[in-house]
Amino acid sequence: MASDTPSKPPAPDLPAYLQEPLERQSPERLESIAEYATGLAAWKRRKREHELEQKRAEEAVDDEELEDLEEREIATDPNEYEDVPTSGAYITIKETKPGYRYYYWQWRDGENWRNEYIAPVNPKQGTGSNTAQ
Repeated sequence: MASDTPSKPPAPDLPAYLQEPLERQSPERLESIAEYATGLAAWKRRKREHELEQKRAEEAVDDEELEDLEEREIATDPNEYEDVPTSGAYITIKETKPGYRYYYWQWRDGENWRNEYIAPVNPKQGTGSNTAQ
């Protein structure tokens, strides 16, 4: 007579310090843990989105700075850049060292922040067609 009982539980992609204690739990406790984990994941996603919006509000350039980039004929549309996503990316100013400020695209990629260089904030005198002497 064949048994319908599986010989081994499914193999999760979890470290042993999490997997082993879970394997000792009852089905009811595991369902409770799964419900908690699902809620926790949803909460963490909302928190990450909130933090992203806060960071964007603090760091994103204003309309005047966007106009300056457009006047300098520097694209402000993420579609114009190969590696910049069309959703969630914004333009910010980063100071790489004192006095050296640059425009960058910035966006979240999973748990990491990504950046792509755009242009210097203050181009050197004499490099543009509309420089004042």
